[in-house]
Amino acid sequence: MTLLSRNEAETITLGQKIGAKLQRGDIIALQGTLGAGKTTITKGIAQALGIQDTITSPTFCLISEYEGTMPLYHMDVYRLEDSDDFINLGADDMLYGQGVTLIEWSEKIMQELPQKTIVLQLIPNDDGSRTITLENWQYGAL
Repeated sequence: MTLLSRNEAETITLGQKIGAKLQRGDIIALQGTLGAGKTTITKGIAQALGIQDTITSPTFCLISEYEGTMPLYHMDVYRLEDSDDFINLGADDMLYGQGVTLIEWSEKIMQELPQKTIVLQLIPNDDGSRTITLENWQYGAL
């Protein structure tokens, strides 16, 4: 499924639509360049899960956990060297836990993620819009 977001507000709204359909145990591999909108779409997903906290990229802490209608585990693996670092974080507890897991810069650790992982790619366009592609999405239209 390929979608277009023209601005930050539309990206957040799309995140809300995605978040409203997610279920416990879902994993979303967020992919895109710096500034592509990975954290922005995460904000919308968090809102749909009833999370009131301010969502920021967990670049320095690596993992942020939020409580809403179900837990949200927000990871940023940009600073990790390889898959071994990811495994050593104890990320399995979150990947196979009772919440939703979002992983920024997931390109680095795709081989560690289950086949059912939803891949969400954000590609910035020259006009400031974003092309957003969902792979492995099984919840119908947005």
